[in-house]
Amino acid sequence: MPISEAEAVVMEILWQRHPQGADEVVAALATRTDWAEPTIKTLLNRLLNKGVIEAVKDGRRYLYSPVLTREHWRAQQSEGFVQRLFGGRVAPLVAHFSERGKLSKRDIAELRKLLEELDDER
Repeated sequence: MPISEAEAVVMEILWQRHPQGADEVVAALATRTDWAEPTIKTLLNRLLNKGVIEAVKDGRRYLYSPVLTREHWRAQQSEGFVQRLFGGRVAPLVAHFSERGKLSKRDIAELRKLLEELDDER
């Protein structure tokens, strides 16, 4: 199930360190956002309902941990992006950034190395 940009911000906190109580998540987001505590708790509940985090009772509070890994979420996001904007093809994506001067010499070197490694595997 897709997660919103706001939910992804909360997930980042949980991916960095878990388990965490709602109070810890609120404190961590206080320096990054201007969201009120009820907003953050609502986001935690949404994530819980989507099944991308779990909650374990710890005394009078719940400790939240991610079920969805950052890597799996990143794969979903990147594949969806490439599919929507470039018809599922990576070459037009790279060409897009190249045409706009967004690829550094380091990026180009890394792409060359990756392509060589892919050629060696085949």
